[in-house]
Amino acid sequence: MKFAEIIKRNLWPGIEQVFLQLYPKEKKNISGYEMVFNDLKLLSPTNSDITLVVDWAKDDFDQEDYVDVSGYENHDQDYQDDENHSLALEFTSWDQWLGMDIDEKSIKDFSESELISHCLFEMTFYGFNQEEIQKEADELEKIANEIDHMTEEEKKTKLKSWEDVKKELGLNDEPDE
Repeated sequence: MKFAEIIKRNLWPGIEQVFLQLYPKEKKNISGYEMVFNDLKLLSPTNSDITLVVDWAKDDFDQEDYVDVSGYENHDQDYQDDENHSLALEFTSWDQWLGMDIDEKSIKDFSESELISHCLFEMTFYGFNQEEIQKEADELEKIANEIDHMTEEEKKTKLKSWEDVKKELGLNDEPDE
């Protein structure tokens, strides 16, 4: 089943109710989510080689359960619920989201309204229109390119290691911390 199929057969009032149950802090932004939902109904899906996965996960830092939205490439034969093969979808164009198949386990574990709600939350992580999202993606790419072109000396003086960041935040490698 394609993501576009469940978007087409659902109406906003039902999605809004479930969305606000799942993400009550987002009430202030609900009109933005409605706008995106309505935009999705008008877009034509683009064929995608990515399968959409909505699944429960555990946060590495506080061990809290949360819903993770990600994808995997259909031609990747090694995919076995492995994080190394999981694709972040925040910067994926919405027409590509619509063309994605939905993982069978996700369909069994979540209602259509829940699937749509979790995907809407993920799709809008960087903004409520594709231009805002693309601007953020371009900025991140610019920063990554700047880092790639730094000399080793510049990297030592301008960047911090993960170990240093953990020390500054008072984190250590103990699972309970």
